[in-house]
Amino acid sequence: MTHRDRLDAFLETPRVRNAIIAVILFNAVILGLETSTTAMAVAGELITWLDRACLAIFTVELAAKIYAQGSRFPRNGWNIFDFIIVGASLVPASQGLSVLRALRILRVLRVMSVAPRLRRVVEGFITALPGMGSVFLLMGIIFYIGAVMATKLFGGAFPDWFGSLGRSAYSLFQIMTLESWSMGIVRPVMEVYPAAWAFFVPFIMVTTFAVVNLLVGLIVNSMQDAHSEEDAARTDSYRDEVLARLEAIEKRLADRP
Repeated sequence: MTHRDRLDAFLETPRVRNAIIAVILFNAVILGLETSTTAMAVAGELITWLDRACLAIFTVELAAKIYAQGSRFPRNGWNIFDFIIVGASLVPASQGLSVLRALRILRVLRVMSVAPRLRRVVEGFITALPGMGSVFLLMGIIFYIGAVMATKLFGGAFPDWFGSLGRSAYSLFQIMTLESWSMGIVRPVMEVYPAAWAFFVPFIMVTTFAVVNLLVGLIVNSMQDAHSEEDAARTDSYRDEVLARLEAIEKRLADRP
């Protein structure tokens, strides 16, 4: 193993990784304190120095990774993300963009690699994206049809809510979320159009209770599939380990005189 490989392995150890995550969280707090005029008035120089110290640590870590990984460095998406964030922070003209360094806190997402439950949630969500796209397309069609109908039916009397296609779509989105939908929008509309319930109630039934639950079902099914795949992989790994041990035992027995 070369010294570059040893350095790369050292950078990936849990101790170093946890230390970098702690610096990221600390730097996020420092960046938050920079927005407080009181904190800057009391300890502005200390906060600025700590921010520069965090940036120095990030720079050293990034340089060490570039040296250790060489041509493999650009192949990792997290490495590219770190390079952009640290590079933007090092540019003198980007003083006002220093808050971009807070985006390094997103590296905390690496905790999903050591947390099976969290990894299962993320994998399930990613696996459900293609199916969710189809559901979103269906919801978009329903919203477009509903917005056109609401504009034509209620736009004349309620231009603030349904005066245009965009306003109607926004009002329907509010209704779908069930936020002040009855007393805030539907009942005032029903005072002018008593039969308006025949439009809004089916719309809520289709969007809120059918399409949204369909999205939840897709994500749950994907999580279950990811859980099954993880269990299968764990079983295969255990089986391979047992077979390897059995082969080693058989070889030792065969070597005996």
